[in-house]
Amino acid sequence: MVFAPFLKRARTLLRVRNQLVRECLAELLAVFVLILITLGGSAQTVTSLGTKGDLLTSHLAGALGVMVAIYMAGGVSGAHLNPAFSLALCMLARFPWWKFPIFLTVQTLGAFLSAGAVYALYYDAIQNYSNGTLAVSGPRETASIFATYPADYLSLRNGFLDQVMGTGLLVAGVLAIGDPRNNGVPRGLEPVAVALLVFSIELSMGSNCGSPINPARDFGPRLFTYVAGWGTEVFSRGNGWWWVPVVAPLLGAVAGSALYQLLVAFHHPAEESDSPGVERNIMIPIATRTPYGDK
Repeated sequence: MVFAPFLKRARTLLRVRNQLVRECLAELLAVFVLILITLGGSAQTVTSLGTKGDLLTSHLAGALGVMVAIYMAGGVSGAHLNPAFSLALCMLARFPWWKFPIFLTVQTLGAFLSAGAVYALYYDAIQNYSNGTLAVSGPRETASIFATYPADYLSLRNGFLDQVMGTGLLVAGVLAIGDPRNNGVPRGLEPVAVALLVFSIELSMGSNCGSPINPARDFGPRLFTYVAGWGTEVFSRGNGWWWVPVVAPLLGAVAGSALYQLLVAFHHPAEESDSPGVERNIMIPIATRTPYGDK
C-alpha cells in the first residue's frame, strides 16, 4: 500500500486521453508480444539444433502468442495484429479506412522492434550457432528465425497461392468466430478459438513457406535483419520472395471476407434490427469492439 499514492499519481500524469493514441499503443504492445513469442519459439528451435524445440513447438508458440496478444489489447485497439485483417474490416465497413495506414505502420513497427528484442535475447545463441556469420542461406543460416523464406521447390506463383489461401482461411475463420448470429464462442474464449484456428493453419499449410499470413509479421522482422547485418540477400533470396508475404495476404483477406459474406453472413435470417433505419452493432467482439468506439 506504500506505493498506492505513487501509482495513482503516475497514472494521472501518464494516462493518454487521445483515443487513437491509446489504440496505437495497445496495438503496438500486442504485436510486439505476438512476434516476441513467435520468433522466440523459432530461435529456440533453430539455435538448439532441435534439441529444445521443433516445428510443432514453434507453431504452438505462434498460436499461443496470438491468444496472449488478443487478451492484452482486444478491448482497446481490437488487437487486429495483422494488416490483412485490418484491411478486411475496412472492406466490411467495420473499421475506418483512414485508420488503416496508421495501424499498418504501428503493426510493422511492433514487429520490427520485437525482432530486435529476440535478436538481443538470443544473441549469444545465434552467434554460437552461426559461428559469428549472419547468413541468409546455407546450413547455418539464421535469417529464417525472423522472416519466412520459401522451400527450395516452391515457385513464386505457388507461394502466392499459398498465402492467399492461408490468409483467406484465417480471415473467414475469425469472422465466423466473431459472428454473433453463427455458433458463438463463449464470451472471453474468442482469443482461444482464434489461437486454435492459427495453430490449425500452421499445421496444415506451414511446409511451403512457414505460413506467415501477416504482412507485418514478415516484413518488420525482415527489415530488421537487413538493418542488423544480414544484408540485401534477405530481399533477394527465393527469387525476390519478400513481396509475396506482403501482397498475397492482403488479397487473401479480401477473398476470405468476401467468401464468408457471400456464403454465410448474407443468408442469416432477417431480424428486426435489419430493417431500414435501425442500426445494429455487427462489430466483431475480439477484433473491432473497443470501449472507445471508432470515431
